Amino acid sequence: MATRRLSSLISRSFSASRLVDQGRNSSWAKGICQFGTAVAAEEPITPPVQVNYTQLLINGQFVDSALGKTFPTLDPRTEDVIAHVAEGDAEDINRAVSAARKAFDEGPWPRMSPYERSRILYRFADLLEKHNDEIAAIETWDNGKPYEQAALVEIPMFARLMRYYAGWADKIHGLTVPADGPHHVQVLHEPIGVAGQIIPWNFPLLMYAWKVGPALACGNTIVMKVAEQTPLSALYVSKLFHEAGLPPGVLNVIPGFGPTAGAALASHMDVDKLAFTGSTDTGKIVLQLAAKSNLKPVTLELGGKSPFIICEDADVDQAVEVAHFALFFNQGQCCCSGSRTFVHESVYDEFLEKSKARAMNRVVGDPFRKGVEQGPQIDLEQFNKIMRYIKSGIESGATLESGGERFGSKGYYIQPTVFSDVKDDMLIAKDEIFGPVQSILKFKDMDEVIRRANATRYGLAAGVFTKNIDTANTLVRAIRAGTIWVNCFDVFDAAIPFGGFKMSGNGREKGIYSLNNYLQVKAVVTPLKNPAWL
Repeated sequence: MATRRLSSLISRSFSASRLVDQGRNSSWAKGICQFGTAVAAEEPITPPVQVNYTQLLINGQFVDSALGKTFPTLDPRTEDVIAHVAEGDAEDINRAVSAARKAFDEGPWPRMSPYERSRILYRFADLLEKHNDEIAAIETWDNGKPYEQAALVEIPMFARLMRYYAGWADKIHGLTVPADGPHHVQVLHEPIGVAGQIIPWNFPLLMYAWKVGPALACGNTIVMKVAEQTPLSALYVSKLFHEAGLPPGVLNVIPGFGPTAGAALASHMDVDKLAFTGSTDTGKIVLQLAAKSNLKPVTLELGGKSPFIICEDADVDQAVEVAHFALFFNQGQCCCSGSRTFVHESVYDEFLEKSKARAMNRVVGDPFRKGVEQGPQIDLEQFNKIMRYIKSGIESGATLESGGERFGSKGYYIQPTVFSDVKDDMLIAKDEIFGPVQSILKFKDMDEVIRRANATRYGLAAGVFTKNIDTANTLVRAIRAGTIWVNCFDVFDAAIPFGGFKMSGNGREKGIYSLNNYLQVKAVVTPLKNPAWL
């Protein structure tokens, strides 16, 4: 259902001109601005939700940090403080790991029947649906993503993921294998123990689901470090998880900063497994800390610089819309964003003009307003980083076709930006910008675009737009990336594995492959006396 809603959002595309024409006299339309149109914005909408959970969640209880420290979490629309949140540190990680260890070694969760574990996950999914609107409002308030995106796509997808893993809980089993002799051999798949998980700020709840779902389905306990930019939604839904019957200590949530709480979790000697989603550079640090401590296994979902290839036979209008979505979705804050748009020279000029027009019609504004496509970036640091890349693109000789400036005077809004004449050696074509900046590059033939698409340290995803099945098959087998979308983009499903090649990470999230991250394999061999058969 959530995947269909995402596809619906793409196809509808929320054309700014159509929305403004249809609702010109409505109260919400007055606060929507095409970035090139001088329309006075209204005051930001007051979110229809209260923040009730700002402490650490340890052993089923909300508690203050050991040192009593807090940090502000900001509304990216206004730069105002939403709430002060307890700041976890190394001592708080110790407390959380101790609770998770006790819950695993002595508690009911790994000893509970898989069916009973699945029932708790199902009840949690029901509660997510019951509280869909409140959860979506918190996510939008703390993150800046459009409320329609959160409420219609992401929270339903969250519930779907929980039901998917609930379904797996009682279907995880080992094997009986034959041996060359009178021995009975069992292969057991056991929960790995205490899982440390570190999630990012761009999709707080979906990343929560990708990590928590498989770990709990397999019978593990968890200590999760949530991003300091977006701690509120994880705390809210974790309270619902306990209402669903999750035993104390099974899921512990620590808001905090990477160099303190994150480093303490990655290097903790009593954490049995680590999962991290974030930048490639931080992923390297996490991997080093895990190796230097107890050599815990680590799965990494890291950065990307995904090619989106428009072939000469493509339907240009459709390609423009999908390429636009591939880049600008979620304010461009996607690790798999189609951020290198390769266009065949025969359709390049037409594609460029239509892409420029589409970007200039993108609806930017308060993400709580109906019809808004693009809200603010997450924080000032990310805003400044994106603006530096835009400046770099201009200085390196790319042509700025649209955007390139701040949108408005308050909040972290950036105009949808399009560059043409982009060359492979420019920073905007090499680095992960993580913002609303589309780089359009020209290519001549298949061999050239394959070589250029693969000329990156990343390998997370790619897009191919063509009517020719032979062209599609050639490209999808040649491009070194973990996910390749053909004539679509960002189609996610609970069963589809997601992860990267090269420096985009290792291991897979979602689907059956994600379960392997949270299981140990144990061989048990016993002798057979006078067996009737082998």
